[in-house]
Amino acid sequence: MKDEIMSRRVMLRKALAVGCGLCLPVALFGCDSKKGTNSTGAAPTGTAPASGEGAKAPAAASKMPQASAKYQAQPKGVQKCSECLHFVAESNTCTLVDGQISPEGWCLMWTKKA
Repeated sequence: MKDEIMSRRVMLRKALAVGCGLCLPVALFGCDSKKGTNSTGAAPTGTAPASGEGAKAPAAASKMPQASAKYQAQPKGVQKCSECLHFVAESNTCTLVDGQISPEGWCLMWTKKA
């Protein structure tokens, strides 16, 4: 009887460890990036635009690549980019994922519009 309780506890501890291990990369995403540097760690080249476009540059730099978000051009069931909170229909872009986004696409960051 005591062996069953111990094995259940061990199983629950392992399940908790695996669950936390899956959440850790998401929690740490972007922690190693430094403001004002590119992916190689070097300072960016070029000058910032003088107009209001400069405010958009940091947002574009913080977007994740499509491969990291597991982006695909086809929907996953009823989930598609046009129904996502992060999709910008005017420009076919996403606030979280870099590049052009298909309204029929899908990625891991998909969140239903309210």
